[in-house]
Amino acid sequence: MTDHSVSKERNVPVSGQTAVVKTGTSVEAAEEMMLDDGKKSKRIGDRLVEQGVISIDQLNVALHEKQKSGKMIGQILVDLGFVSEASLTAFLSESTGYLQFDAKKTMLDPEALALMTKKDVLKYQSIPITVLQDKNQFRVAMVDPYDVLALDKLKQLVPRGYEIIPFVCQSSVFSDIVHRAYGVTTSIDGILKELAGDKTAAKKNMDSLSEEEAYSHPIVRLVNAIIFEAVKIGASDIHFEPEENSLRVRNRIDGDLVVAHVIHREYWNGICQRLKIMAELNIADKLSPQDGRFGMNMGGREADFRVSCLPTVHGENIVLRILDQNASIVPVEKLDFSESNMKLIEKVLARPEGIVVVTGPTGSGKTTTLYSMLNAINTPDVNIQTLEDPVEYSLQGIRQSHVRDGGGFSFGEGIKALLRQDPDIIFVGEIRDEVTAEQALKAAMTGHQVFSSLHTNDSFGAIPRLVDLGLQPAMLAGAIIASFAQRLVRRVCPKCKTSYQASAEECRLLAADPSAPPTLYKGAGCAECGGTGYKGRLGIHEILYVDEELEELIAANRPIAEIKAAAHKKGFKNMADDGVAKVYAGLTTLDSLMKSVNFANRM
Repeated sequence: MTDHSVSKERNVPVSGQTAVVKTGTSVEAAEEMMLDDGKKSKRIGDRLVEQGVISIDQLNVALHEKQKSGKMIGQILVDLGFVSEASLTAFLSESTGYLQFDAKKTMLDPEALALMTKKDVLKYQSIPITVLQDKNQFRVAMVDPYDVLALDKLKQLVPRGYEIIPFVCQSSVFSDIVHRAYGVTTSIDGILKELAGDKTAAKKNMDSLSEEEAYSHPIVRLVNAIIFEAVKIGASDIHFEPEENSLRVRNRIDGDLVVAHVIHREYWNGICQRLKIMAELNIADKLSPQDGRFGMNMGGREADFRVSCLPTVHGENIVLRILDQNASIVPVEKLDFSESNMKLIEKVLARPEGIVVVTGPTGSGKTTTLYSMLNAINTPDVNIQTLEDPVEYSLQGIRQSHVRDGGGFSFGEGIKALLRQDPDIIFVGEIRDEVTAEQALKAAMTGHQVFSSLHTNDSFGAIPRLVDLGLQPAMLAGAIIASFAQRLVRRVCPKCKTSYQASAEECRLLAADPSAPPTLYKGAGCAECGGTGYKGRLGIHEILYVDEELEELIAANRPIAEIKAAAHKKGFKNMADDGVAKVYAGLTTLDSLMKSVNFANRM
């Protein structure tokens, strides 16, 4: 529901403070509201003089011109050549605390653009960037973030409760942005119709386009629109899959691949070229696998993309892994750990030294869990350093390094270097060879906490895997603190969740009494979840905490079956147990659980 009410006053942040501007106040008057140290108001011109950007004489000339023309003082200073537009924009950005808008690196959201007409965009010198529903934010690029009239107009366009987040935009590039945004089609269907009517566009070499041509070319806009759509709906990967007569585009959403578009094969050559140019890959080499990376601003939201290109019988198959740089680290207590597992995590993090391993297949959330645990123990009195391939997310206050296998900086070599950096805690992205395993063990035995990941089926599999990598069981027993295993399953949509009685087959799998079937839950399907009945994912976990008894069994190199039996006697819960509890709680379904967790023993 749109809020059409107009506020009687508005808070305008200035240098970390707030000035209250009455609705209807002119832009020039708003300029006068900039506060300095909370003591007296100062004009933009005065502040520019104080910072040495202009002289007092230049300000007086500009003020005299202002009386005659009625223009804003900032624009007059630019017109007179006293200050560059870039300097004025930087000043406005610094004084308001708003970020500068980078038109070359930012994709505008077509749905956000539809909220304003081109006439209003030009009138208020403000253009929508994106609407972030998960954050209740409306992001907009403005020539003058102090324009109260424009801010009031924007407030009428967005739903009640949404926060308007301005970005400062240079006046000279604003008209060009508007022309690009409103002069061409930005929807996928519209671009495909445009391509169908222009048979030469898809055949043009993408590498020969100028910057202006690249922005307006329909193939470039099509690629941008497909990527923007995937990021907006929360996809983790985009698959571009050429077939004999078509190109299939699939997005991985909540762990499952969903067909997003089927496009005519004739456009694939141009799309493939564009993707390879963005990732700085060799567009002439179509017979070798290639890997690349690029970053983009998706409507004010930074995202990195890892690109994998693989030759197939129908052409090059390209997969983009989406890494949202704005994704914040999730607190450990919000990672769906059970109460008993949370208590084990507290014990694990309280241990001063040793190895903590998180296991699971690719895409099971290992890195998220490790980051969350690191963030939980990240305090000013400890030095945390990481070795990653690649560094996926930036962690505040933690030194992160990108390893380069084959380039003189592998995981094993990196641990040696890190130990000379006086670390307290070390995070190794993956233990993948004997050298890395040996160095991780040495670090743990010299008083460091070491966190890492492995690819094994369950938490017990980490022990023989580390032994296979050359670690002596007796030394491993004294160093390993815990082994985690996890999977991600689909979460029941909370908007359309409905209850039902478990069937006889479900009772058998759940080990429940079929004469008194339990109440289970599933999603009926709604607009919120796209009719799937699922919205988001949650973790299913098991934690093998290594106490003294288990240490003795590991040191004696006892069979895994014996170690499992001892762990179960102490109350160990495997992933199936954890998942069943979450099925009963209505968080997921048995069907989703069985796709990710081994239920063979229950069948």
